[in-house]
Amino acid sequence: MLNWAPREGGVTGVPTTDSSPAIRRQELGALLRMLRTEKGWTVDEVATRLQVSSSKVSRLETGQRGIRDGDIRSLCDLYGVDTEQRRRLTELARVGRQRARWQPYGLPYTTYVELEAEAISISDYGLGIMPGLLQTPDYARSVVRAAVPKWVPEVVKQRVDGRMARQQLLFSEHPPHFEAVVDESVLHRVVGSPAVMRAQLERLLLVADLPSVTLRVIPYGAGALPAGNNKFIILRFAQPTVTDVVFIEGLTRDEYLRDPHEVEVYEATFRTLIHLAAEPDATREMIADMIVRYGA
Repeated sequence: MLNWAPREGGVTGVPTTDSSPAIRRQELGALLRMLRTEKGWTVDEVATRLQVSSSKVSRLETGQRGIRDGDIRSLCDLYGVDTEQRRRLTELARVGRQRARWQPYGLPYTTYVELEAEAISISDYGLGIMPGLLQTPDYARSVVRAAVPKWVPEVVKQRVDGRMARQQLLFSEHPPHFEAVVDESVLHRVVGSPAVMRAQLERLLLVADLPSVTLRVIPYGAGALPAGNNKFIILRFAQPTVTDVVFIEGLTRDEYLRDPHEVEVYEATFRTLIHLAAEPDATREMIADMIVRYGA
């Protein structure tokens, strides 16, 4: 049977009220998938027994949507789980249906932000712009305006405020290990104005002093880069039932890669990028030199 180990902060393993709905859906989906596997059943077989579509069972197991109480009861009855397991699954489903605390910011990537908030490790690679967790308000405002010029000032402010709220993660009591690798072009590309860039680079030096943050810049002399896409982020989690995720932001849709083989490809690529990048101390020197170039 499954190992229903208690979660930190409680003896029963019931998630707290500030838990991320996206993470709880991931946990619930993984547990449901393991329960099905223990029975030796396929997705189609479970769908037939429940008289639902196979695509619905797949969505429930991948955490793409919240699960209703009736579906949980049916699945618990089908898998024959005990009272404690049933209570755990029911509570995960309840939290998974909750409204995410990031929704008031109107962010188009609420699922990502929920995952980011519970990650213990974040590996961020960017070829075009500064990582969102390191941006100043003025830099972020320029990026948001460039992405969608038609947005009214109120929406732009909402998006920038959301980005600034996310950054509190790095200053929390137990921050994730945040490792960013950016191309040298990010330091040279003038976003907003020279004054905005100077403040942005000064911000980088400030945040790079945090013990949980590692920042590296890939110099032009490093040559061709192994990453075919301009941006990807790897999120890792403490929960054994939540798989590592690669987030790829797209123009029309975002991708969340969870297949272990795909994740390993990106992890190997990130390690290669680290090898090409300057060490943190040398990176600080590069940034300090650019600050001088942008003037007082």
